Amino acid sequence: MESFRNVIKGWLGKVLLVLFLIPLALVGIEGYFSGGNSADSAKSVNGQQVSKQELEALTNSLKQQYLSYTQGDETLLNQSYIENKALDTLIARTLLLQQTEHLGISLSDAQIEQMIAQQPSFQENGQFSEALYANYLRSVGMSSQALIQNLRQDHALKMLSASFMDHALVSELDIQQIANLQTEQRTLHLSSIKLDEYKKNIQVSAQEISDYYNKHSTLFKQVANVDVDFIVLTPAHISATEAAITDAELQQAYDKFVEAQQKNAAREVKHILITTDARDDAAAKKLADQVYAEIQQGTSFAAAAQKYSEDPESKDKGGLFEAYDVGAFGNAFDQAVTSLKSGQISQPVKTQYGYHLIQVETDAVQVPSFEAEKARLTAELKKTKQQNAFSDTVNSLNEMVVGSDALDVVSQEVKGTKVESVKGFSLASQHPVLSDPSVKVKLFNDDVKNGDRNASSNIQMANGNVVWVKVREYHAAGVQTLAEATPRVRAKLIEEKAFNAAKAKIQKSLDEFKTQPAAEVLAQQQIRFEDAGVFTRAEGRLKREIERAAFSLMPPKQGMWSVTTAALPNELVVVAVSNVNRTTSNALTPEQLQELAKLYQQLRAQQELDDYTQYLKAKADIE
Repeated sequence: MESFRNVIKGWLGKVLLVLFLIPLALVGIEGYFSGGNSADSAKSVNGQQVSKQELEALTNSLKQQYLSYTQGDETLLNQSYIENKALDTLIARTLLLQQTEHLGISLSDAQIEQMIAQQPSFQENGQFSEALYANYLRSVGMSSQALIQNLRQDHALKMLSASFMDHALVSELDIQQIANLQTEQRTLHLSSIKLDEYKKNIQVSAQEISDYYNKHSTLFKQVANVDVDFIVLTPAHISATEAAITDAELQQAYDKFVEAQQKNAAREVKHILITTDARDDAAAKKLADQVYAEIQQGTSFAAAAQKYSEDPESKDKGGLFEAYDVGAFGNAFDQAVTSLKSGQISQPVKTQYGYHLIQVETDAVQVPSFEAEKARLTAELKKTKQQNAFSDTVNSLNEMVVGSDALDVVSQEVKGTKVESVKGFSLASQHPVLSDPSVKVKLFNDDVKNGDRNASSNIQMANGNVVWVKVREYHAAGVQTLAEATPRVRAKLIEEKAFNAAKAKIQKSLDEFKTQPAAEVLAQQQIRFEDAGVFTRAEGRLKREIERAAFSLMPPKQGMWSVTTAALPNELVVVAVSNVNRTTSNALTPEQLQELAKLYQQLRAQQELDDYTQYLKAKADIE
């Protein structure tokens, strides 16, 4: 039902989502740790070292996860925050592991060995396979002892966290109150009063601005931002005359096309492998030469493979190497494959595995005729020439921009382009040009921070366009000066005075709602309301200021309205509640209430685990 969806989508669901999106939950993370001890320590936790190697590995992992939230835009990442997050996580993990040891929470070697043996990925025909286990250890670069230690720690953390997750206390009253809050319906009526008329005669003195700034200086913190000029050049701006495509160019393109078709033709690769496992190199070469000679004298390749090849996967298949891919046996092998004609057999080819005799069977290629490909090749050549023309123009303009330290040379040379300006652009700002990651890197690099105000060289954007930028001013992160903040403070004070003046004008009616029936107050028509409808918390249909005001009001008595005001930009909104329906939570099914209880229990458990971890940190010796 919709009301229950709103419960889950409301504040509780959002808080839980944040908690469960934390990239590392302190358990199940053995992949981040190698089990080794590094002398290069990042932190000491009660004498136990957290290595820089561990910190770097976890920092990189968190970085990759946060990049997925920013669509790969690294400029939006707070690197110091990520590193601190990783360090805090490692400290918390170390403290919790130390606590599991203190409490004796652990699995025996026999239990861990049984867990490993029961893993399907380590089993073959229903039985534990030492070979599969050894392959896994090699693939992750761990010893069996290190894996067992990580599994022991991982399981200990899970058991400790489970003691919180499974036993957090949640009362039925708590759940019912949450359900009531999230599902109650309020009937709202709104009245809007614009502030333009009230602002006309308002004056703000320099002293008022100074007093407000000094009292609220923390409001004027700013992130790093730039005032920047830029100019964009697109391929569409280049209207160079279309160069003719010559017959020679078309023929050359067709020849390359034919060569590629033949090179990419499907082929079967067969080989006979003579290894150096049981013989020295000279003996292996001698035997390979002997096999080659026998084939030249009439022995079939398949027969020779069956008799001599030491590749168990292919010798019974006529030497067919079904899993062949470029790089499988190295460059020498690949070069022989590409150079052999269909059916031809190579002389012995040496690789790190021994000596190979190679035969290639290539499928016949039906190459389209020149006439059939002419239109496509012509279009490709035209596109290439257009791209080259664009590239040549960019290079020419770039020399002019850098040489003159001016962007307007582009607009002088190319019609349709113009220099544009943006003030106060930050890393988090959204802009169709400046938000491109390659552009932001130029705007906020160390040279700009240290005073470089020169026009940039051309910057290639992800969409194929090119842009030049020139930073006019760099504003470092910090608190704005009084002079910088004055326009904002003046506007704020004018807004406040206008709001208070508008509210004072209707204050009598607001007071009357407290003592008189709504119908009587409305009959005076000092405030005109519109019926907004019925709303529940966290629906997202109301502006936040109005929603906060509406759900902070006490439920009205019969025939009365509860009324308050909300401030929006250039607007005073009167918010009235005429009815509160708290019976909607009764419509939740037992299953939905159970799900809500489960979510709330997880929240409480996570909070308790966090509190426990903070307690351990407060008692720990962390250096």
